[in-house]
Amino acid sequence: MHNTPRVLELVVKNDLCIGCGLCAYRCPENALKMSWNDLGFIIPVLSGKCDGQSECILVCPFNPCPKTEVRTENEIGNLFLDDCTQYHNKIGRYIGIYAGYAHEFRGTSSSGGIATYILIELLRKGIIDHVFSVKESARPGVYYEYAISSSENELLAASKTKYYPVTLDNAIQKINELDGKVAIVGVACFIKAIRLLQYEETSLKKKIPFLIGIICGGIKSRFFTEYLASKAGVTKENILKPEFRIKDFTSTAGDYSFGCLDKSNNIKTIKMRSVGDMWGTGLFKANACDFCDDITTELADISLGDAWLQPYIEDGHGTNVIITRSALAYNLIQEGIRRSKLKVEQLTPEDIITSQKGNFNHRYLALPFRVSISKLRNQIIPPKRIERSRISVDFKMVQLVRLLVRRESLKIWRKNPGAEYFDQKMKSYLLLLRIVTKVNHKFRKLLNTT
Repeated sequence: MHNTPRVLELVVKNDLCIGCGLCAYRCPENALKMSWNDLGFIIPVLSGKCDGQSECILVCPFNPCPKTEVRTENEIGNLFLDDCTQYHNKIGRYIGIYAGYAHEFRGTSSSGGIATYILIELLRKGIIDHVFSVKESARPGVYYEYAISSSENELLAASKTKYYPVTLDNAIQKINELDGKVAIVGVACFIKAIRLLQYEETSLKKKIPFLIGIICGGIKSRFFTEYLASKAGVTKENILKPEFRIKDFTSTAGDYSFGCLDKSNNIKTIKMRSVGDMWGTGLFKANACDFCDDITTELADISLGDAWLQPYIEDGHGTNVIITRSALAYNLIQEGIRRSKLKVEQLTPEDIITSQKGNFNHRYLALPFRVSISKLRNQIIPPKRIERSRISVDFKMVQLVRLLVRRESLKIWRKNPGAEYFDQKMKSYLLLLRIVTKVNHKFRKLLNTT
């Protein structure tokens, strides 16, 4: 029998694949492989005969028909995070909430260095033996990929954020060959996929005892890297070693640069503020991200992001927001405080929400509206926890224009990958988005709403 896997029919064809690659790992027929599509994302493609079994879709974070026991992040959290003592409907289960940084690793990290500190402590204590995280790739034309680190020095090479599509497929295929235990670093959808995999393969609960979740504003196409390089004066054929978060210690946390080498090993950089808002506009973003309601990586042992709130945003060295969700994570943070390895201050759930205000407004508050639009188009959407949300007509217009901007940005770059051409073609779309956003902000201010 030669059938199409359900993950391709229900997820990929509905443009809801995020590229985690766990379907390829789980496929009982090894009939799937991860491959780049023409929009700069990694998706599964059929590479062999499939008998139509549904094993692969069971670990998909955007599975539209999940098992009842793992229907949403709420049910999954009940299964894996029983250490949690508190709950908030917008940030999930937690034990402690903080802002802070690691003295030793702050300078070489994108933010406060907490992820590096935690992983090195786990290695030193023998709790884990390996780490799956995103590192520089040796493969031609691929800048970053998930790889295995088994020492502190290897881990330090993976300490910065990369806004580049990756897949767990290559690394996860080796997990059963590795001696010892593994920690994995990932964004919310990847962490959810791993929890689903642990539910299906219970032996992986012990094999993967710790997950670090990175708070994410959306997965970007590889076109994003090419665009920034082009703005810096490097064509996509000549990009080497792109770096997305070059700090300016003399400025604010948000005043960072993108940089890369060209083929002549010349360093080219550009301030991100000079290219405009790349996150609030939805440029080059994966469609699936508009249907994710997990803003704070609720299923990880510890969730980390940037402290985009006062006074931390004024410090160009970088500061993390920290949410501990397991006893092990909580104890590691407390020990770091006692040993003066960490500088940490307690936050409230409201502080976390403020630090991700735009993310919550777009991906949480406006999610039911986007779901309703997709259903009108006969698209199948996975179960969401936010079923109703009243938003104004002007905010609905913002959502519709953002969908347009996201779609057109990918189409235009695919047609002609150059920043000058792209900026000219996107000018009218971005102007329209600015107008409807400005109207929305005025109405919100008038009505004193958020």
